[in-house]
Amino acid sequence: MASPGYGKQSAPGELPRGADDFGHLPAREAYLASFVDHLPDGAAMDVKTLAAINPLFGQMAVRTALNNLSTAGHLRRVRERVNADRPQWVFRTYFSRTPRSDAWWNHFIATGEELQAPEASTDSAPDPPEERCAVASPAYAALAGLGLTDARLPLSAADCAALEPLAAEWFARGTTPALFTAALTAGLPPDGIHSPVAFTRRRLLDKLPPERPLPQQQAARIAECTDCRTPCRPHALLGGLCRTCRGTPTAPPPSHRHLSPAAVRAHAARVRRAVITSARS
Repeated sequence: MASPGYGKQSAPGELPRGADDFGHLPAREAYLASFVDHLPDGAAMDVKTLAAINPLFGQMAVRTALNNLSTAGHLRRVRERVNADRPQWVFRTYFSRTPRSDAWWNHFIATGEELQAPEASTDSAPDPPEERCAVASPAYAALAGLGLTDARLPLSAADCAALEPLAAEWFARGTTPALFTAALTAGLPPDGIHSPVAFTRRRLLDKLPPERPLPQQQAARIAECTDCRTPCRPHALLGGLCRTCRGTPTAPPPSHRHLSPAAVRAHAARVRRAVITSARS
C-alpha cells in the first residue's frame, strides 16, 4: 500500500467486471491491467513496486506496459490538492477497467466528474454507419481550413490527420483558430508551394508558441505524463503521454535553420582555402 492519500484510485463509472475486459490488449498489458484492477484503492502504483510484486517482468517491462495502458485509455497520472485549506499535493494513478477517451479523461481531471455520454434519441432509427460524421477536433478543423484561407496550402484528409498532433500542441498552449490560421498562412512564397504538407509541418514546428505558465490560482488537479511524470495541461497529452514521450519530432536548433545558399558557398570556400594552405605548408 502507498502512503495514505496516494496510490491507485478507481475511476468512476466503470462497467461490471467481465471475462474479456482486457481482451483487446497484448498478453503482458492484459495481465498487468487485470492485476491492477483487483488492487484496492490506495495500493502503490509505482514501477518499482509493481515489478517487485510481479517478478515475471522487470521494471522496464512494467514501465512500458503502464505507458501502453495509458495510451489504451485505462489509466492517468494525476497530482491532486488535498483540499482548499491545505496546499499539500498527493500523487495518484486513476485506473479505469473501462477504456476511456482523451476527452473523457480531460473532463474528469478538470472537474472530478465523469463525462456523460449523450443519450440516444428514440424518436428515429440510428443513421447508417456511412452517414455518420465524426466531430473533428479544433486542430483538425483548423488544418482543413488552411486551404480555404489560402489556396497555396491545400491539405488532404490524410495530411490533416498526420499533422493533427502537432496542431493540437498549438491549441494546448492557448492558440485560437484565428491566430493559428494567421501564423500558418503569413508570408507564403509567392511562386507556390511544392509540398503543402511538408511546408505546413515545418511551420508547425518552427513557429510553435511557448508554454504558458500555470496560473497562480492552481487547479485542484494537474495531469502528469504517464512516462516522465512531467505536469502538463490535459489537452497536451495524447494517450496520457507528452509530446516528448510520444516521440513527436521537435524543431532543430536555431543554428541549423535558414542557412542560405550564399552562406553555404562561403563556408565551402573557407574550407577549401584552409585545405590548400595546410597542404602547401
